[in-house]
Formats: sequence, structure tokens, C-alpha cells
Amino acid sequence: MKRIVFNMATTERRAAILEHDRVVELLIERSVEDRVVANVYKGRVVNVLPGMQAAFVNIGRDKNGFLYRDDLLSFHLSEEEEEVKKKKSISEFVSKGEELLVQVTKEGFGTKGPRLTGVVSFPGRYIVYMPQGGYVGVSRRMKSEEERERLRKIGDSLLEGQEGMIIRTVCEGLNEETINEDLQFLRKFWLDIWKEGKTLPPPALIHQDTGLLERIVRDFSFDDVSEIIIDSKKDYERLKELLEPYRHLETELVYYREKENIFSKYGIEKELEKALRRQVWLKNGAYIMIDQTEALTVIDVNTGKFTGKSNLQDTVRRTNIEAAKEIARQLRLRDISGIIIIDFIDMRDEDDKRQVLHAFTKALQQDRTKTNVMGLTGLGLVEMTRKKIRQNLHDSLSKPCPTCAGKGTVLSNEAQAYRIERTLFEYRNMDEEAMLVELPPQVDRVIRGEKNEHLLWLEQSLGYQIHLVPNDKMGEHDFAIRHMGTNEEVKEKALNLMYNKH
Repeated sequence: MKRIVFNMATTERRAAILEHDRVVELLIERSVEDRVVANVYKGRVVNVLPGMQAAFVNIGRDKNGFLYRDDLLSFHLSEEEEEVKKKKSISEFVSKGEELLVQVTKEGFGTKGPRLTGVVSFPGRYIVYMPQGGYVGVSRRMKSEEERERLRKIGDSLLEGQEGMIIRTVCEGLNEETINEDLQFLRKFWLDIWKEGKTLPPPALIHQDTGLLERIVRDFSFDDVSEIIIDSKKDYERLKELLEPYRHLETELVYYREKENIFSKYGIEKELEKALRRQVWLKNGAYIMIDQTEALTVIDVNTGKFTGKSNLQDTVRRTNIEAAKEIARQLRLRDISGIIIIDFIDMRDEDDKRQVLHAFTKALQQDRTKTNVMGLTGLGLVEMTRKKIRQNLHDSLSKPCPTCAGKGTVLSNEAQAYRIERTLFEYRNMDEEAMLVELPPQVDRVIRGEKNEHLLWLEQSLGYQIHLVPNDKMGEHDFAIRHMGTNEEVKEKALNLMYNKH
């Protein structure tokens, strides 16, 4: 069963989805200005790139949006028409200076601006409404082709002009009246937006996507939700209104009044701290390592402390199956996207491989974000992709380390000592008698040597005395030459420096 916990009392609004008391998904909402996915803009084309089959569109944000040719508005095309379209250049569809109505499908990442589409859509409870979509689509999750065809006919009979809709899975078994109510609501919603929006000069924001509460009510299925807890009285009342159609949830909605942070109360804060670590321990003593780059994530499975109770083959299979379930959870929790490579522990038996792959794909079925598992490669690696929409958890909650510049490592104490030594050699045979150097304590010990023998060798080689002052507040990669002069002057400066530290 699921539990949804809302932490809305502070400026950063958060929601956590728990399955069997474990966090599987986290949604974060900061300022309104940061919300960009699903926003609708009237933009202006600033550049057309035929070589990339894309255009840059000014939507009034810091970075121009990026619009691919295949994401431009086109009505439902046959296979032949699609082939014809693919042969055309983007310059045949848009031109520099042209006004375009676009919607953001992905946040900007790094130097990239947000990705756009010309197919504007608005999700409702039962359908996704497209003012100019031109076709009816039915969720592929419906198993019955007969039901899919029934719903498709209902959609065709309700649409007007060039409208389009996608009928969601929850529509299975519903009547025409219910679907029509949702359509009428979304149609009026769009007409109200466009009535004002069409008069605005580009670039202009036409529609700001709804907030965290509304998105969760709109996008989540509440069939197996056992409890919804929220810590803000105002948002509790708003959520009661939004959940009115779900009568069975009246008793499940709880207003949290305690002083302790609601995420701490339910153990969510600790889960989030773990979600920023590279290493994730499994219940059986094995662990997985997760390394993320901008476009690729590599996940490695290790047996760790798990030795099993029978033979090696059984241990490997059980470890891999346990890891497969945890990896699926971590992908959702961390919102990892792009290309993902998983290195399970090597398996020779083909049946074992099938069992692990089945366990993994089954666990991924709970993921609301689109995933595509390509299977095992010849090297025994699992290749997959996961759709990228928003910043992942790692990028949302952390920044590159200023010491290691995001590399994850710094110079060893010895390497840093040799680096300082090379700098000191640049002052060889200088006119001054002594030099004052401030540096990290662990590097100070390397330069001195066990009994100051290395420091003495340096002084003899360089022709001047070296006064080292260790500073434990210095970054591991830092050091500084503080003063050069007579030996007495440098001694005095060294004493003052050590005194001021304490």
C-alpha cells in the first residue's frame, strides 16, 4: 500500500511517495519562477539550424528553448506522411522571427535551454487534451483491444475541429458522459487561457503549470493509497477540495500537527541523505555503487558481506535479484534519467539471467516515468534508458564540491607535497633568507619527513630556510606563501600566524 507525505510548511514544498514504508519518489517545488515543465509560452524563433533539424525559440527566460523538427505541431499522420515529413528540412516548417505557441517538455540542464514541443497539451483526470492535436490516442496499458476501440470511437465523437485527446488508463470501463465532462472542463480551461494569451506580444508566458498539490492529484492513481498526511492547514483544506471526487479518501487524509518535521517523523529525511551517497547497502549485506554523469549513469552490483547459504551460483542469482529491485527503486527516488548501464554480478546460467531481468522489468512497472530496457549485452551488462524531464535529485539537492571541483577526488598528501615542493624550487637561490609557507597539516607532515630530514634537505637544496605553519582549516588542495624576508622577520610572522589561529 502507498502513503503520500506532504511537507508544505516551509518555503521548499516537498512530497514523498512511500510504498511499504520505503520512499520511492520525491517531488520538490521551490519558487514559482523555477517551475517551467508544462508551461505554455508564446515564443519567437531566433535561429533555425537545418543541420540539427532544430530551432532556438526565445520564450522570455535566461536561455532560449530548443525545438526539434519532430516536436513541431503536426496532426496525426500516416506512416507515408511521416516519411515525407522526415525528409523535409525544419526551415520548411518555421522561419527566423516567426511567432510560435510552444510548451516545455524538459527543464534546461547545464548549458542547455529547456526542450520545447509545438503540441500543447493539458492533462485532466481522464484525458490529456490537445487543442490542436488532431487525433485520438488510447493508453497502451489497456490490455483489451476491444475496450481501446470503444474509447477511441467515444473520443472521435466528442472532438471538435482540430482538437485531439489521449484517453488515459483510468478511463477503462467509463461511459461517454464522464469523459465528456473532463473534455468540457479542459476545453473551457484552454479557451480562457488563450482568450488573453493571444493578445500578448512574444515572448510571453501563456500558462503556468499547476502547483505540487494539483499535479499529484492530477497525475497519481489513488486506488491503493492508504494514507495522505500533510503538515500545512491551508494546504490541507485545499487538498480536501481537490480530493472531493475520491470519496473513499476522506478518512485517509490527515492533518499533521506535531512539532517534529514531518519528513523526520516518517524517516524520509534519512532516506534522502542516503539517496545522495554512491553506495547503497542491500538487506542481505550486498551493495550497489551508483556513479552519475550528465548523460550516463553506471550502477555496479557487489556481493559485499553476503556469502549465501548454498552454492556460488545461488548466491549470485539471489544478490542480483535483490539488487534489481533496489536499483528500480533508486532510479525513481533519485530520478535518474538518460542512458543507464547496470553491471550485475556475472552469471553463466541463461535461466538465472532471465530471472534477474524479469525481476528488474517487473520492478520498473511501478515507475511513472517511461523506461526502456534493451536487455543484456554480450558483456553481461544491462542497458536501459529513462526519460529525462526534470533535474535529478542529486543535482537538485547538491552542488559540485569546491575542493575537488566535482571530480570526487583530490590530490593525495604526497602529490600535494610534491606540488608545493616544485613551487618552492622556483624560488631557488633567491636573495631572501627565509620563506613562510602555510599549508594543511597532513601535507606539512609529508614535507617535513619523519624527523624533519626532508625539510632539511629542501633547505639545503634551495638555499633558504623554510618555516612551515600547518592550518587545519585550509582546503586539502590549498597552500600559501605568506612572507619572504630575513630569518628573524619570517620567524616573527610565523609566530603571529600561529597565535592568530588560536
